[in-house]
Amino acid sequence: MQSNENLHQEYTLFGGDVFTNVYDGEKTIQMPASLKILGFSNSSNPAVPKRHENYVFRREVLRDLLAFLRKPNGDALFITGPTGSGKTSVVNEVCARLNWPVQQITLTNRFEFSELTGHFVLGAKKSGSGTEMMFQYGPLATAMKFGHVLILNELDLADAGELAGLNDVLEGRPLVLAENAGEIIVPHPMFRVIATANSCGNGDASGRYLGVQQQNLAFLDRFRFMEVGYQEASVEEQLLRKCVPSMKHLIAGMVRLAGEVRKLFADGRISITLSTRTLLRWAQIADDFRNADNPLEYGLTRALLVRAEPEEAKAIVSLCESVFGDAWSVQTKQTKA
Repeated sequence: MQSNENLHQEYTLFGGDVFTNVYDGEKTIQMPASLKILGFSNSSNPAVPKRHENYVFRREVLRDLLAFLRKPNGDALFITGPTGSGKTSVVNEVCARLNWPVQQITLTNRFEFSELTGHFVLGAKKSGSGTEMMFQYGPLATAMKFGHVLILNELDLADAGELAGLNDVLEGRPLVLAENAGEIIVPHPMFRVIATANSCGNGDASGRYLGVQQQNLAFLDRFRFMEVGYQEASVEEQLLRKCVPSMKHLIAGMVRLAGEVRKLFADGRISITLSTRTLLRWAQIADDFRNADNPLEYGLTRALLVRAEPEEAKAIVSLCESVFGDAWSVQTKQTKA
């Protein structure tokens, strides 16, 4: 197992030009090469996330996330925002470019703190040897020992009492593994904790996100907060052009429709929204089935409408007819004729 001394040798400073596709409002900006960003030199670690070249960064989100990774000042980071806005993906894409390994877990209302620390398993230390009981580190223990980023997805679904087990760790204190003969893991200097959630930890008064629980104030006080909303229309258009270039003549309308659906969701008039993730899924399905009678409707149905209430689906289809005009209905009309 690699020692902390060797891990220290893997630190590196990347130039800011490692990040491309960075948008500030409606314009692409060039990250200065002189900007030094903390990361790892080793790109072969299997825990480093996969990099997606077409990913589009938002300047203000990238700025705050890089500032935290470089100098957390004893804080953890809490990223809040609506579903599908890119809370987790931006962390993974940044870490992919910095070769920063990630340990990731999605919490539920049945979450127990022991899931983070580890447990004993029956296995063999090497091929062909006999089996024996071995302690397997959980994501928290692994991240603390080797300097990884720990991502706690859907933090607000977990019980506040179980999450209280993180309080000492978030204060920078060692993790004691009583189950593993009292092993003490001192936090690696590159260890970071990032939580994502649809709420800010104070519960969900809107009732849109089932299972959200109010978190302990003392626990939340250990985080700095960052809000990630949906991409601006111009940025979403750039993303779709990069990922589905053959749909370029319809992309502006698709992004406009997404904005209209989000307004209805924000006003409480419908119970579903059209996230950036769903928008991309819609475009990709429509492109894959471009020979269907109505590719736009075919893709939207499978990306969103099937899980909508019938009346909500009708309202969204009406918006589509208004936004796209003949591009939405002409093929269906021809087929019926």
